[in-house]
Amino acid sequence: MKIPALLRSLVARRHGGVVLFVGLFMLLALVTRIALLAQSGWALDWNATLIASFAWGALFDLGAALLFAVPLALVLTLLPAGIFERRWARAGAHGVFIGAIGLLLFSAVAEWFFWDEFSTRFNFIAVDYLVYTTEVVANIRESYPMPAILGVILLASVGLHLLLARTGLIDCWLEAPRVTTRRRYVQGGAWMAAALVAGVALDSNQLPAFANTYNRELAKNGPWSLFAAFQHNEIDYDQFYAKLPVDEAFSHLRTELAQDGSLPLGLKDARDTLRYIKNEGPEKHLNVIQITVESLSASFVGAYNPDSNLTPNLDVLAKQSLVFDNLYATGTRTDRGMEALTLSMPPTPGRSLVKRPHNENLFTLGSVFRSRGYDTAFIYGGYGYFDNMNTFFGGNGYRIVDRAAVAKTDITFANAWGACDEDVFNWTLREADRSAAAGKPFHYFVMTTSNHRPYTYPDGRIDLPSKISRRSGAVKYTDYAIGKLIRDASSKPWFKNTVFVIVADHCASVAGKTELPVQNYHIPMLVYAPGGQVAPGHIGDLMSQVDCAPTILGLLNWSYATRFYGWDVRTAHGDRRALIGNYQKLGLYEEGTLDVLKPVRGYSAYRYDPVTFALTGRPKETEERDETIAYYQTASYLYKSGGYRAVSDADQTGYTAQILALNPDRSTAAVSAPKTTADTAAEIIR
Repeated sequence: MKIPALLRSLVARRHGGVVLFVGLFMLLALVTRIALLAQSGWALDWNATLIASFAWGALFDLGAALLFAVPLALVLTLLPAGIFERRWARAGAHGVFIGAIGLLLFSAVAEWFFWDEFSTRFNFIAVDYLVYTTEVVANIRESYPMPAILGVILLASVGLHLLLARTGLIDCWLEAPRVTTRRRYVQGGAWMAAALVAGVALDSNQLPAFANTYNRELAKNGPWSLFAAFQHNEIDYDQFYAKLPVDEAFSHLRTELAQDGSLPLGLKDARDTLRYIKNEGPEKHLNVIQITVESLSASFVGAYNPDSNLTPNLDVLAKQSLVFDNLYATGTRTDRGMEALTLSMPPTPGRSLVKRPHNENLFTLGSVFRSRGYDTAFIYGGYGYFDNMNTFFGGNGYRIVDRAAVAKTDITFANAWGACDEDVFNWTLREADRSAAAGKPFHYFVMTTSNHRPYTYPDGRIDLPSKISRRSGAVKYTDYAIGKLIRDASSKPWFKNTVFVIVADHCASVAGKTELPVQNYHIPMLVYAPGGQVAPGHIGDLMSQVDCAPTILGLLNWSYATRFYGWDVRTAHGDRRALIGNYQKLGLYEEGTLDVLKPVRGYSAYRYDPVTFALTGRPKETEERDETIAYYQTASYLYKSGGYRAVSDADQTGYTAQILALNPDRSTAAVSAPKTTADTAAEIIR
């Protein structure tokens, strides 16, 4: 094959291998982008922005290619003259190129599957997956036919290399004439300088604000995005987001929080959320088992979506429960759900507080329960070191019951992410028996795992085969396991003194065309009290996941000092709102509107149509902007300053005495749960 003169001049030199690598990198990156385009063509905007996606994509592909070529450029600079006149060196060069092509193909295949799961290029999730290699590698092995995939990649690598060799370009490079050491170092320095310029000049934040997030993600380069995620896994709010003077932000926040009817505590520090929640009548000291279900979108549950037939047990249970119809998750990952459900705190940019340092002794739902003498535990089917869960829950007073803490005989079925939901619920029943026998009320945060890739579960439980049915089968199995838990618990002496809270950590799908697709944050929540202490019904008010903890305590009729950002949605007045976000964009959703904060000090205002899910721009208003800033800026401030600390038992008692002194006619006396003749679980769930 005759090589064009210009191409020959670029390749026929010591660093010609770098030229070949950069060309291969950009070619495979383009093919990957086209493949992702084909996979998500239905969601993309097919207009001029698609051309912009490819144009920006080519720029980032080039920058990534230059950076990834640095090791090769360095080696070619340091190797002595005439090295490729030796057969072993030439064979080694061919081997390096086969390996390089293999890595590029592996990256492309990984991007395909990552896009299929998350509809984004590599991001902080991929970074976390690299950290927790045991679970992730096992999950990949169980989810995909890896021997076949790796075999195809190997064959494709050899095949592409042979095609490249047939062009004569590799021989053209290896047979390049010798150059002086000085010239070799000058050429190597030029490649290093080009890579340095690319690394400094290019930043994903420079991408235009595409109206469609699919178009924006398509413009990125996968490997570039992966390494960028390493750098930006934590994002400093003060540096990158719109701000108010700190005291002004807290002033706005106090106005918002006052809508729950809470009483001020005469704080010396105005930069705090501490206040007192006062409920009338006697407290109910019921047990609370909170089942946090992995990736349970509201659309999966028949009680929310009549077209779904995946949750027959939950659908029957919903008729006997208090159902919250309009609840929205704060984030898109399990650790975000845990953060909201335990801390009742808005999501801060970057990592959740579950995974950050100095996250111990915070004000949590568990700390309030323990102030009343409750046993609190975190029960999880996997290994709790994943996502720093054990450190977070253990550092905040919860006992840890995870896969590492139980006997092997307690696990009847497991996959990469942990024991099946039936096993986890059996552990929960055992823990409840122990607490009840010790005469202690209990609150358990139970985290399921089965509704997660690879979507495997025990055979013979439901009418959908494991793994093959994917998400639908996993949802139906989790529903089956919850139904079995209720039936098994119904024979326990503590059953009618227990409230079961069933809530999702986040939705199954987080992707959407818009900056923050509101509909993809809608999650279910049911509160079932078999003893009749919580009346069945529906709450249709807009509700944030940060409202779950104070609403649970409100259902128990508790009075307590609180730092929660959320409120009891049943009794709060004023405008309802939901706090939603991803690792960069932070939103305040109110009925019909969405306000979004984003780097660098960006702000967008939208109208939201709950029927079509369309977001359309609206005039930016200072009041809504400042309200949004107040929630997120103060949350970041309190974490960094250590201000979101637990209230000690002594202080809880002291604050109660202070409020009673001001309101002597109001009692906070505790009483036992009322005895009722509610239907048994066997009658509720058949």
